Amino acid sequence: MSLLRYLAASCALSAMLFGCASPHGQPRKGSETLAPNEVLDFATLYGENCAGCHGVEGKGGAAIALADPVYLAIAEEAVIRKVVAKGIPGTAMPAFAESAGGMLTDKQMNVITGEIRSRWNQRGILDAANPPSHTAKSTGNISHGALVYRTYCESCHGPGGHGGAKGSAVTNDSFLALVSDQGLRTMVIVGRPELGAPDWRGNVPGKPMSDQEVTDVVAWLASQRVQNPGQPYSVPNLAQH
Repeated sequence: MSLLRYLAASCALSAMLFGCASPHGQPRKGSETLAPNEVLDFATLYGENCAGCHGVEGKGGAAIALADPVYLAIAEEAVIRKVVAKGIPGTAMPAFAESAGGMLTDKQMNVITGEIRSRWNQRGILDAANPPSHTAKSTGNISHGALVYRTYCESCHGPGGHGGAKGSAVTNDSFLALVSDQGLRTMVIVGRPELGAPDWRGNVPGKPMSDQEVTDVVAWLASQRVQNPGQPYSVPNLAQH
């Protein structure tokens, strides 16, 4: 048998042998496209459901950084999972659980919440610090909260929370309409490290905020909300409509 005939026969035999594993007209194993509720890859689930608000790799988005180890140290996994499942009514955070009208199964939510913690948690991040409680334990004092704001926040966010050289406006009606009281508390405690905002320990050197101070300043911020954000409209805006 010539060399050319030998090679041709070998190729034909290989095609027959490998073709047996995939019957004619049927897809090869592993080539099928998964249904949306079967996807369990964290990168895919996070990218399609979370990255738009919380940023690629868990930081740099409009919402808090999920890759912040300080946040993960104070927020229990059950709390994070509840937020993912049911969302936060009245804010931009939607419900993702199928049982709440979303698109994610229990398995998919387990992947998201479990991987967020296993990938971005950092043991010992709090050292010996005693952080304020993630949820408020008492009612806030609005008047005292105004004093707390001036002590810890005004240098960055400006008088009255209207914005400063180092920080954005935190009493803006649109901002307050999009964030819950719990969201405000979380940001006060963990800061926004990706934006240069410190956690509760770094606003005044050597003077971390107490649990009650956090509660009071959140009460003051919440008191700045208006019933109808963006209204009444200014005369120039009315002329444009």
